[in-house]
Amino acid sequence: MAAAGAQARAAQASCQLSACIIAFNEADRIGDCLASLAFCDEVVVVDSYSTDATVEIARAAGARVLQRPFDGFRSQKQFAIEQAAHDWVLCLDADERVDEALRAAIQAEQATGFAAAAGYRFARLSAYFGKFLRHGNAYPDRVLRLFDRRRGGWRGQREVHEAASVDGTVRTLPGDLIHYPYRSLEQQLAKTQRYARMMAEHDYARGKRATLGKLVLAPAWRFWRGYVLRLGFLDGWHGLVYAYVRANYVRQKTIMLWMLQNGQPVTTSEP
Repeated sequence: MAAAGAQARAAQASCQLSACIIAFNEADRIGDCLASLAFCDEVVVVDSYSTDATVEIARAAGARVLQRPFDGFRSQKQFAIEQAAHDWVLCLDADERVDEALRAAIQAEQATGFAAAAGYRFARLSAYFGKFLRHGNAYPDRVLRLFDRRRGGWRGQREVHEAASVDGTVRTLPGDLIHYPYRSLEQQLAKTQRYARMMAEHDYARGKRATLGKLVLAPAWRFWRGYVLRLGFLDGWHGLVYAYVRANYVRQKTIMLWMLQNGQPVTTSEP
């Protein structure tokens, strides 16, 4: 019994955990994010030269803050994990936080030396203007955010809708990553338009092309799948608005790809 306990403690000590966050002008949200990561052995924040109090708040909370010009979400997150002191990393955005059930699950795996997998995914629960969305395309929205950087990372060339991957087993943990993605509807619409442009440019560079059929059917399918097939209507008017905005994102992305392949600009150059 004593030997087993000593072995478990040794495994835990050898698998210390670094939390890695990217941030820009997140003074109103990063404090709660950092508080939820108090169980981690280290917290690294990569800041894109915020003009608010993000850096000061992060440092006051004990985080190690690095500043780096933003050149893409994937690149920024990969840089963050490369700066971590430990090989096991937990990656969050500043508008996310770990709930109690997820924290307990992570700590239980850490106590075993993360022996069960090369990475772990878990559900992300998003707040949407006063309500948590528990249906539709919004939930469970499982994301791989806890992994051994020696066996994975933020790979690929896509800088938006980036995803981590690992070589090896991936397990799913209970609990939720709580997500507060939008401060206002205006911010959401601006954010989705920016993402639509980035995805259209990425797809165009890779040789992907839009069709008339996709222009008409893709947005409708996104709405039908999320609102009807995945029961988004159970989230009330919040689910309806969310489904419409997400369908509009698909419409914008497809239109922008169509414009690019026909030699038309999708942004206005400043004089």
